[in-house]
Amino acid sequence: MRIHSPLFLLAALGVLGLTGPVAAQVDTSQWKCEKCPYKKGTTGHVDAGVGYTTDDSTTFGNYTGLPDQGLHLVLGGQVSHRGEGGYFADLSAADLGLDIRTIDGEAGREGQYSMWLGYAQIPRYFAEGAQTPFLGNGSNLLTLPAGYPGAVTGPATAPGAMPLAATLQPVEIGYDASRFEVGGKWVGQEHWTYRASLRRDVREGTRPGAGSFFSTAAQLASPVDHTTDQFEVAASYDTARWQATLAYQLSAFKNGNEALNWANPFNPVVPGATQGQLALAPDNQFHQITGSASYQITPTLRASTDIAWGQGRQDESFLPATANAVLLPSVPALPAASLDGEVNTFNFNAKLTATPVEGLRLNALYARDMRDNETAVLAYPQVATDIFLDTALRSNTPYDLTQDRISLNADYRGLEGWKLNGGYDWDSRQRNYSEVVTTRENTVWGRATVQALEPMSLTLDLAYGDRSHSTYGTSVWVSSPQNPLMRKVNLAARERTSAGLRADWVIGDAVTLGLGANWANDDYDETVIGLNEAESRGVVGDISVMVSDETRFHAFAQGEQIESRQTGSQSYGAPDWTGNVKDRMRVVGFGIKHAAVPDKFEVGADLSFSRSTSDTSVQTVMAEPPFARAETSLDTVKLYASYRLNESLWLNGSYWFEQYESSDWRLDTVQPGNVYNLLAFGNLAPQYRVNVFRVSVRYQF
Repeated sequence: MRIHSPLFLLAALGVLGLTGPVAAQVDTSQWKCEKCPYKKGTTGHVDAGVGYTTDDSTTFGNYTGLPDQGLHLVLGGQVSHRGEGGYFADLSAADLGLDIRTIDGEAGREGQYSMWLGYAQIPRYFAEGAQTPFLGNGSNLLTLPAGYPGAVTGPATAPGAMPLAATLQPVEIGYDASRFEVGGKWVGQEHWTYRASLRRDVREGTRPGAGSFFSTAAQLASPVDHTTDQFEVAASYDTARWQATLAYQLSAFKNGNEALNWANPFNPVVPGATQGQLALAPDNQFHQITGSASYQITPTLRASTDIAWGQGRQDESFLPATANAVLLPSVPALPAASLDGEVNTFNFNAKLTATPVEGLRLNALYARDMRDNETAVLAYPQVATDIFLDTALRSNTPYDLTQDRISLNADYRGLEGWKLNGGYDWDSRQRNYSEVVTTRENTVWGRATVQALEPMSLTLDLAYGDRSHSTYGTSVWVSSPQNPLMRKVNLAARERTSAGLRADWVIGDAVTLGLGANWANDDYDETVIGLNEAESRGVVGDISVMVSDETRFHAFAQGEQIESRQTGSQSYGAPDWTGNVKDRMRVVGFGIKHAAVPDKFEVGADLSFSRSTSDTSVQTVMAEPPFARAETSLDTVKLYASYRLNESLWLNGSYWFEQYESSDWRLDTVQPGNVYNLLAFGNLAPQYRVNVFRVSVRYQF
C-alpha cells in the first residue's frame, strides 16, 4: 500500500533546495505531519445490543445464522494498536451472538514479522421440514422402529404398508462448518521473506443421501464428520527486478465415518437383503510444491511464470463387496485390499507482458495443466444393490487429462476516449477413457469503448468460439454402452457466440445512468442426441443520483432469459423425444441514504425484489402436457438508522424483512407415502416470512 507520494516529497525537497540559501531558519517544532502513515495509540469500537427474529426458518438461517425465532445477541467490534518502532496489533470480531461468528487477529512489527489467527463458523441447511422413520440420524448406523420392513410406503390402507403415521419424526439435514487458521510471516535478510500457515476446516452434521435395493429406495441422513487440514510454508525473494516464491502445500482430509449402514425399510427382494452399506468419502492427502517468478527484463517488458507439481494419494481399505451375508459366499474376492490410488498433477504457465508504446499493452500466455492417474487398473466383482451378482467383472477407469492453452491479447487506450481490447484464445484437451480423445477450441473476442458524446460512453463486446473434436467413439470400458448418436455436452462440437452493448451517461455532477444488453448462443449443430442449443438474453439498467449533499439514491433492474433444447431416444436409436427448458429471472432494487442531521443522525433503506420461473416440457408422439412451472420469489427490505449520542457513542437500529416463496414439483408432490417404492424425506420447496429487529450501541475509542 502506498503511504506517501514520491512526487510530493521530491517537489518539497526541490523547493527547499532553491530557497535554502535565502530563507530564514524555520521553526518546525509546531509542525504537524499530515501524511504520516501510522497513528500511534489504540483505537477501535465495540458494538453491543439485542435482536429479535419473528419466525423459524432454516432456509433463512443459511449463511445468516438466524434459523430460530427469538432473541439473539448483537456483539462485535474492532480494535487496532500502533506503537513505537512499528509494532502493531489488530483484532476484529463480528456476529459473536450468532452461528456465523468470525474472529480475526494479527500482530507484529511492520516490515519485520507478523502473526495472525482466525476463526469462522457458518451453518449449512439442506432440507426444511424433512421427516424420516430411521433412528440414529447423524451416526453411521440407521435402524428402524417396530413395524418395519414393509411392502410399500403407502397408502396406509395398502396391504403391508409401512406405519409411517406413527413412526415419522423430524430430522435436521445440515451441518455446522468451522475454520481455524494460524500463520506467521518473517522478513529476513537480503530481500527474503518467509511465511507459514495452518488451517483446519471441520464440518459436523448430516447431508442428504440415498440408498436403494434394486427397485426400492430411501432418502437417508448421511453423516458428516469431516476434518481438512491445510499447511503451507513458503519463501519469497523480492528485488526491484526479480520476484520469486517457492512453497510447499499439504491438504489432508479425514472422515470420521468410513461407511453408512442402514436397515432396509422394504421387504427384502432376495434373502439376506436386510441391510445396506454405502462407502463415504475416504481419507486422502494431497501434496504440492509450487513456484512462481517474475522478471522486469526492460522498463517495457516483463516475464512471469508459475509452476506446480502435486500428488494425491488415497489408500483406505475397501469395504466388503456386499453387506448381504447370504450372497457374500458366491462373490469373488476383491483384487486388492485397497485402491492404493495415486494421481500426479502438473501445472505451468508462462506470461510475457510488453508496453512497446504509450497506451498499448500486449500480453502472451501459454499454460499446461496435467492430471496423470497412476492408479492400477484391476477387475472388480459387481454386486447390484446387495441383491444379485453380475457375472462380468468391471475394471476401474483412471482418467487422465492434459490441457494446453494459449492466450494472446492487447489493450490500447487511444486519443479522444477510445479504449480497445481484443484477443485470441486456444484451448486443447486430451483425455483417456473418453468417447473423444482430443477437443480443440478457438475463441476470438474484442471490446471497444468510446466516448461517443461528452457525457456518454459506449462499450461493445463481441466474441466467437468454435470447438471441434477428434473422432467421436463409443465407450467400450463399461458394460452398458451409450447410444452411439449421443454427444456429451463437454465433448460435443460447439459454436459459441456472444455480444453485449452498454451505455453510460454522466448527467451533470449528480446523476450517472447505465443501460446494457447482452446475448449469447451455444449451437451444437452436429449433435443428434443430446443438447442441441442454448441461448440467453439479458438487459440491465442502473442509476445513481446525488440528490443533495445529505441524500444519495441508487436503483437497478435486470432481466435474463435462458432457453435450451435437447433431443433423446427411448429406443436406443434415432431421436424420438424433445425437451425444452425456459428459465426467466427478473430483479429490481433501489436504496437511499440520508443524513438528516449531518454527522449526527443518518437513515437509509435498501429494497430488492426478484422473481424467477422455470418451464420444462417434453414432446413425444403421445403429446404429454408440460411439467408444472417452478417459481421462486424473494422480497427484501432493510431499514437502518444511526444516531450520535456524543463523541464516542452511537445508537444504531435496523429492521430486516424478507419473504421467500417457491414451488417445485420435484419436491412438493413427493411426500413419504406418495410413491409406493420410495421412502422420501417429504420436505417441501422452501417458504418463509421473517422479520428481524435490532438495536445496538457502538462505543468508539
